[in-house]
Amino acid sequence: MAGVSQKTVSRVLSGEPYVSDEVHRRVLEAAGELGYRLNSAARALASGRTRSIGVVTLGTALYGPASLLIGVERAARDAGYALRMVNTLEGDPGGVVGAVESLLEQGVDGIVVSEPIDEGAVALSVDVPVLVLGAPATFGGTRTVATGVGAEFLARTATEHLLDLGHTTVHHLAGPERWFAARDRMEGWRSALTARGRERPAVPVGDWSAASGYEAGRALAADGDVTAVFAANDDMASGPAAAPALPTPYRWRTLVVWVRKRALRSSPPSSGPCGCWRR
Repeated sequence: MAGVSQKTVSRVLSGEPYVSDEVHRRVLEAAGELGYRLNSAARALASGRTRSIGVVTLGTALYGPASLLIGVERAARDAGYALRMVNTLEGDPGGVVGAVESLLEQGVDGIVVSEPIDEGAVALSVDVPVLVLGAPATFGGTRTVATGVGAEFLARTATEHLLDLGHTTVHHLAGPERWFAARDRMEGWRSALTARGRERPAVPVGDWSAASGYEAGRALAADGDVTAVFAANDDMASGPAAAPALPTPYRWRTLVVWVRKRALRSSPPSSGPCGCWRR
């Protein structure tokens, strides 16, 4: 119909170079008239590759993990790959193993592990490339790479900023202890205070929600010695600002660590994976 060879059709539909504009146009027109589209299953049989990347992620709607998945999907799509996702449940140590095995059975070309909670070591060896986001690699594989998100550095920088403003110490509202990000942010806060020889106050622990920040904020605001609070995420950071025990007039400022659109809708404005408040 287009007057070209099967190989030329394959080149056009696969996006390969060395095809003239005229031939490219004729092939696409013919494909459109016939209702033809690429069959990824057939391509996988011929090439031995599925052009797909598996993702293991905690089943949560929290902003951090959810936004990370959006970035992974966009990067994969730009590279010509599709995502195959398996969610895990918090508190299920075997969930990661089951998720990885499921993806390997589907023939994925690589795996991204976005598992923010410490579920212990994983007794599994993987023979495809693996990228672990924001956590140490917990299973074997010669092509496994773990990368952090700089949470410890950001927390240390935020705490140092508040100290530089003249506060004698900085209180910390931490995230859940089993989350790697919460551990990293606490370590950054702790190291900044230790380096300056400052007191490390007791640490209330929240669950990433504004409600938990509100409860902790009531206690912090009732303590007249508290002048600066570093919260592990922005939802919890909004809690102290809403706590009824706050004296008036009370002036809050936010340290922008990671700008995102939601900050424009917060009251008071906040941003981050963390929020830093001072009075």
